[in-house]
Amino acid sequence: MPEHKGSTDKVTVVTLTSTLEVVMWDRQVASPGGSVGLEVFTANVGNGAALEIDLLDYSGKKHGTFSDKIAGNRFWATLLVPTAAKDALYAEVKLPKHGLTRKSGPLFLTAPVTLTQVKWDRDTARRAEVVQLSADIKGAPEGAVVEISIWEHDADGAHDLITRFPMKVKNRKVEASWVFEYHEDVDDLPVAGQEAGGYHAPSYFFRVDVGGVTEDSGLLGFKDWVEIELRDRAGGAIPNATFVLTLADGTEKRGTLNQAGKAVVEEVPPGRFTVDFPDLEEGAVERSK
Repeated sequence: MPEHKGSTDKVTVVTLTSTLEVVMWDRQVASPGGSVGLEVFTANVGNGAALEIDLLDYSGKKHGTFSDKIAGNRFWATLLVPTAAKDALYAEVKLPKHGLTRKSGPLFLTAPVTLTQVKWDRDTARRAEVVQLSADIKGAPEGAVVEISIWEHDADGAHDLITRFPMKVKNRKVEASWVFEYHEDVDDLPVAGQEAGGYHAPSYFFRVDVGGVTEDSGLLGFKDWVEIELRDRAGGAIPNATFVLTLADGTEKRGTLNQAGKAVVEEVPPGRFTVDFPDLEEGAVERSK
């Protein structure tokens, strides 16, 4: 920390030394055409100070220049790795008004990577069901680390991260299993026609990231189930009663209870529902669930 000693009751001007502390990538290896994060840390550099960044490969060939400004002694950006860069990429950062320059360490470059067939093995999943995900990968070496992230989809783009884990390329593919669980309360989902925004069933996608090259899968829907049990006031089962389920998305399902006064309805949209028994007299039902 800068230190100054002097007398009180006197105006003293102290000049702090500006420094360019760190220039670093957010990963060690990337693929041409992929995304990579660049972070710059400074000290005693005012907000709005101009900076210039040159992107250079291992041979020193320049692959682009851009300028921006420092805020809070920090700068962060996501960059696309130039497709023509070879072997490694460096970021050379300059603060022209301060006469400061610093070069990052190397971002090692792989061969160009292409991702295809990024998909789930099904369209919908149920609680505790094991689903498979896979992608074909061209260009990445055998054993290369792949990051898989699974997200709950949001129509406005504010997707929620569910989990993230590494896998390795094997036979030009990546494959993984995931046990589907819905950890929120389905009662919190809006009901069609009753709440602003209407009903939207939860859905999920996964993202494959190989050296900053990413591709998203299609959506995996969530299907739930409902169990109904009907008894009279004495606790006896009411068999063979017709029921009508009104589901969270506004649709209806009709059916008949079994001899034990029970029914399980599969493949329903998650969320709140109501159940009616149109053939029973009012007050005859003790409980339904």
